[in-house]
Amino acid sequence: MREIVLDTETTGFDPESGDRIVEIGAVELWNHVATGETYHVYINPERSMPDEAFGVHGIGPDLLENPRPPEKGEVTLKDKPVFAKVGHGFRDFVGDAKLVIHNASFDMKFLNAELRWMGASLIPMDQAIDTLAIARKRFPGSPASLDALCRRFGIDNSNRVLHGALLDSEILAEVYLELIGGRQPDFGLSATTTAMAGGGEEWRPTARPNALPPRFTEDERAAHQEFVEKLGDNALWTRA
Repeated sequence: MREIVLDTETTGFDPESGDRIVEIGAVELWNHVATGETYHVYINPERSMPDEAFGVHGIGPDLLENPRPPEKGEVTLKDKPVFAKVGHGFRDFVGDAKLVIHNASFDMKFLNAELRWMGASLIPMDQAIDTLAIARKRFPGSPASLDALCRRFGIDNSNRVLHGALLDSEILAEVYLELIGGRQPDFGLSATTTAMAGGGEEWRPTARPNALPPRFTEDERAAHQEFVEKLGDNALWTRA
């Protein structure tokens, strides 16, 4: 089962009012185990950056109403590709995998707006798994933000000073696995990481290099032999 844990950063709250995506970050899971495959891109929104949005993610000082040189850690966007240049690659990466998103309706409306504007196929809403909805169902009445869930599950998010799509998707992947029952709900027995990442054969058990020592006693062995002898020549244990 392939899943993509995904996050976006935007210029605001409503694509129909002119807001755009400025960053997409995603990590791939296979049978609930990270494969190491990621997707990350910054996007030129072809518009200015509101101060409120910049205060959240720190992306695009060159697009502010009063542009300034970027400080350490800030990302400029004027030299980044527009969504139409990366949209098909993003759509290919996602494929038909389930998308694990915190507050899925927000990111999905932006992704599908951008895909629609470039004439690409949209992503069905039922392809998304909303971790916000899962958290609210599991912990009714409790805070369900990503930071609150990190505190609940003891997940380190100390590097999350500003929102960043790739970092947030990596953190969300850990939160998601805790929400569905643990960081390795299948105990890692479904497939090896290398096989999953390359789409190879599923994991299969192999013979032990050294046989385990017998655990029955000599008295138990003698009692069993006596029992088999009473069954006669056709006893299962006497067959070659």
